[in-house]
Amino acid sequence: MATTNDLKNGMILKLDNQLWQVVEFQHVKPGKGPAFVRTKLRNVLSGKNVDKTMNAGLKVETATVDRRDMQFLYNDGEDFVFMDLVNYEQLHVTPETMGDAKNFLLENENATVAMYEGQVLFVELPSSVVLEITFTEPGLQGDRSNAGNKPATLETGYEIQVPLFIDQGTKVKVDTRSGEYLGRA
Repeated sequence: MATTNDLKNGMILKLDNQLWQVVEFQHVKPGKGPAFVRTKLRNVLSGKNVDKTMNAGLKVETATVDRRDMQFLYNDGEDFVFMDLVNYEQLHVTPETMGDAKNFLLENENATVAMYEGQVLFVELPSSVVLEITFTEPGLQGDRSNAGNKPATLETGYEIQVPLFIDQGTKVKVDTRSGEYLGRA
């Protein structure tokens, strides 16, 4: 148990028999009346976002989430297979649970898998990854970094927008949260 004064971003709460992740929170002390906490919560399983206001000092139940570093081995056609780096056990994760992480994950890469009571909640990747461009239209002479963007396919099969001067075979840095091009690697 914790109070609303102990909230932190990324904390998992158990409210109404559902798991919610704190996306952001703000303590508010109005000039008149009691203090309260304004939070933005995301349902861990469905991904639904809600805004919730709670009284300051209110007790909330926290969920103990086990975060493990695991290595992505392969995609067997249905599930993504991870290996625990400590005990070498294999874990199957569904594409729905993977979410957008599947667009940026290569074989033998490490990721953090969050589990609650034996159920996989989500997969966390580093904030950026380096991937190679497997296909893009060739750039033209005189193309500059601020001239515009063109589509490019990454080695995972995901398509992003890159500047016109980026060629096929170039390694680029990609933001895993938004899927945006960050620069050449």
